[in-house]
Amino acid sequence: MTTPSKWTYAEAGVDIDRKSGAIESLVKELKYKRTGKGRAADLKGLFTSLIDFGDDYLTLCTDGVGTKLMVAQELNVWDTVGIDCIAMNVNDTICVGAEPISFVDYIAIDRPDEELTNAIGKGLEKGAEMSNMEIVGGEIAVLPDMVKGVDVSGTCLGFVKKKDVITGQDVDDGDLIISLGSSGVHSNGLTLARKVFESAGIGMRDTVSGLNGSVGAELLRPTEIYVRQVLSIIKDHKVSGMVNITGGGLRNLLRMRKGLRYVISDPVEPQPIFKMVQELGNVDTREMYQTFNMGMGYTIVAPSDEAEAIVSENRNARIVGRVEKGNGVLYGPESLLYEHY
Repeated sequence: MTTPSKWTYAEAGVDIDRKSGAIESLVKELKYKRTGKGRAADLKGLFTSLIDFGDDYLTLCTDGVGTKLMVAQELNVWDTVGIDCIAMNVNDTICVGAEPISFVDYIAIDRPDEELTNAIGKGLEKGAEMSNMEIVGGEIAVLPDMVKGVDVSGTCLGFVKKKDVITGQDVDDGDLIISLGSSGVHSNGLTLARKVFESAGIGMRDTVSGLNGSVGAELLRPTEIYVRQVLSIIKDHKVSGMVNITGGGLRNLLRMRKGLRYVISDPVEPQPIFKMVQELGNVDTREMYQTFNMGMGYTIVAPSDEAEAIVSENRNARIVGRVEKGNGVLYGPESLLYEHY
C-alpha cells in the first residue's frame, strides 16, 4: 500500500459520501408503514427515530464502537469499550430531548472468551449507570467464519413527551452555538487515526511527547456521556436544537434547520491527539472537522440569553459560534463550508 502525501478518511478506507449513498440505497427499499399505535414519526435527519406512542414519542437508535475495538485488541484492554457502546447510543438519544431508559447489546465474537466478555460487561454496566439506564438483554453471537476478533454494538430505547421534543427546526437567526467538551477522539475517525500513526511508524503502545501515556491509551479514552447534564440543561432552559458531534463531525450541524448558516467562529482548542493526527498525516483542517469532534463532543443551540445562562452553569460548556441567515456550516479561521444539499 502506498502511503498518501495527504491522508483523508477516504484514503484510510472510509468514504463518508459513499457511505451516505449506501444508506440511501438501503432506505429507499424500506417502504412499509405501520398503521395504528407505534407508527414512526415522519421527521427526517434526526439522530434517533421517533415512534408515536400517544402523548409520548418512544425513541430507538443503534450504534457500535467501530475500529476502536482494534486498539482495544492490540492493547488487550476491554473494560472501557462498553462505555463507548452506551455513549454512542445515549448521546444520539438525548439530541431530541429524550431520556434513555433501556438498552440491549450485541457482541459478535470469533470464539467464546469469558474473560473478554466479562471486561466488556464492566464497561457496559458503567455506561448504563452513568446514563441512568437499564440493560435489559442482549446477544452474544459466536461467528468464527465471519468475525476475526470482536464487534460490539447496541440499541437504545428512550422516551420524550411530544410537547418537549427537540428537532432542530426551531433554530433561528441569532441563536448561539454551545459546545460541551469531548474527552478526546470518542469513537469516530479511529480508522484514519490508526492509519496515520501506523504510516508514521508509531505503534499503539508507543509514547509520544504531549500525551499522558501511550497513543493507544489516549485513543481508548472512553466517549463522554452527556445524558444527565443535557437532561438537566433542557429541563431549566429553552433549547432550539442539539447535535451529537460524531461521524461527519461539524457536518452534523446540517441536520438542523435549513436556510441558516452555522458559524463556528471561536472553536475550542483541540486536544493534542488531534493535532498529532493532523500533522503526522498532513490532514486538511476541513477533513479533520468532518471526521473528528476536535474537542467539541456535543453541541447545543439556544437563544442568546439562554445560551449565556447555560454556559455560566456548566464548566465544560462554551459558546463557539452563532446562527446566521445563509447556508451550511462555516468554520471561521479556515472559512471552510459544508453546504446543505
